[in-house]
Amino acid sequence: MKGFFVTGTDTGVGKTFVACGLAALLKEQHVDVGVFKPFLSGELTSVPQSDTALLKNMSETSLTNEEVTPFVFKEPLAPYTAAKLEGRTVGLEDAVNHWKKIKDRHDCFIVEGAGGIAVPLGEDYFVSDLIKALDLPAVIVARPNLGTINHTYLTVQYAKQMGIRVIGIVINGISSRPGLDEQTNPDMIERFCGVPLLGVTPKLEDASPTQIQHMIKDHVDVSLIMNQMQMGAEK
Repeated sequence: MKGFFVTGTDTGVGKTFVACGLAALLKEQHVDVGVFKPFLSGELTSVPQSDTALLKNMSETSLTNEEVTPFVFKEPLAPYTAAKLEGRTVGLEDAVNHWKKIKDRHDCFIVEGAGGIAVPLGEDYFVSDLIKALDLPAVIVARPNLGTINHTYLTVQYAKQMGIRVIGIVINGISSRPGLDEQTNPDMIERFCGVPLLGVTPKLEDASPTQIQHMIKDHVDVSLIMNQMQMGAEK
């Protein structure tokens, strides 16, 4: 299966924007791309502004909202916590079984996690375990400002320890007038993390689908992602 898993150094770093923009660009390049965001907390998939709706619309997948996101919880918390509050449990095998039902519907899939790579999804597994179970490489999305070197380095090292291949890092949301931290962090992150820097994207004031697609097209090296995916498939 061709594809990759978009995870982050934290919640709110822009994983959905990056995943959506990449999906739209691949679609533009005539790649048969699907999307999968198995866990969603704090909003309904039917809401037009939801992560699920945005992923579905920008990828133009024929999958339904329920197929893109099978596990939805009311409270905006880590999926494991949100599920417990509802008296529900979702095992790793539940997520994998759903994946098996849809993974052949497209030639390539972009899968988005929930929060950071170590967010608990169930009783005994994390986002990292899901990445491993789906056997996909990871694209890590990081924030641009002070403290991001620490968070990004720890995320990359943890992924490597888990045996997850990291395609590269997207630093998302740099301000229009970046300070010294935002100016110097990209080089430091690429140097110390030892994985490619795929791009540095600007903070969007108008996060419309068109703007998201243009942002990724102008600031992220999509060809590098595709080459890294191909290299992994040949190993």
